[in-house]
Amino acid sequence: MTTAEPISLSAIREAQERLADTIFHTPLVPLNADESPAEIFLKLENLQPIGSFKLRGAGNAMRLAKKEQLQKGVWTASAGNWAQGVAWYARLLGVKCTVVLPEAAPETKIAAIERLGTRVVFAPFDDWMQIFRSRSYEGMEGLFIDDFSEPAVRAGHGTIGLEILEELPDVDAVVIPYGGGGLSCGIAPGLRALKPDTKLYACEVETGAPLAASLAAGKPVEINHTPSFVDGISAPFLLPGMWELASQLLDGSLVVGLEEVASAIRILAERNCIIVEGAGAVSVAAALTGKAGSGKVVCVISGGNIDKSKLVRILQGKVP
Repeated sequence: MTTAEPISLSAIREAQERLADTIFHTPLVPLNADESPAEIFLKLENLQPIGSFKLRGAGNAMRLAKKEQLQKGVWTASAGNWAQGVAWYARLLGVKCTVVLPEAAPETKIAAIERLGTRVVFAPFDDWMQIFRSRSYEGMEGLFIDDFSEPAVRAGHGTIGLEILEELPDVDAVVIPYGGGGLSCGIAPGLRALKPDTKLYACEVETGAPLAASLAAGKPVEINHTPSFVDGISAPFLLPGMWELASQLLDGSLVVGLEEVASAIRILAERNCIIVEGAGAVSVAAALTGKAGSGKVVCVISGGNIDKSKLVRILQGKVP
């Protein structure tokens, strides 16, 4: 059951307690770039056991599920990182798991999912995207766990915001990668409740930025989408229920180009010795433009699962 209502601060705090034994309180470190237009900090969710923040939402949702709901297992649709979060927790709980991936999913993420003992099913991109609207797919059984709109998932993701405020209570802005909206619309309610003057920005890549286009139009719109190495975010449309949340919780969406994302990946590797995937570097790319302001800006580094071949090309100064 989904809802367009923002999650409560109490739900986020309860999720933090529920996840304390499995979720890593990730570091918040400065970006080592003196020429930055702001004092940029990195919230390193790429250091979670599966290499991304997705473990938070998956864990909270699955621990809240009733035993009888899990009897036939769980399944989900994912570009890779969410699948790993669900698979990791399914293995922990002894639950059967299946994930539907787009046919162009990165080999690094496919291998990581399979290592967790999860069955993988591939779907054409358009069919895969429709799962988020229909919440069904031929041959799937068990509990479907949605990465974006389920309140329990967003509450799990919202624990990131509590950790940011614990370490940097005077933060001026937080920049959050926007794929389906679960991360940004999970983090935002807690920050709005505890520090309402903080600016909260989504960030998207120009090859598929439906939130920015929708905000400009004042309503949800569909856009042209081009697949790229930034595979963890980017879509042709907003997912059901997320327009209502994103438009009321966020201060805007900062859109960056592929070259800016590749440059951010190089900077993170060279200056901070941090390996980040395309979606994880979008926040840094956006902050480096100065669009998030000149104060203390936190960039959520959402994941680090990048194919080695793409990383090599980027470090060579190219755009995959």
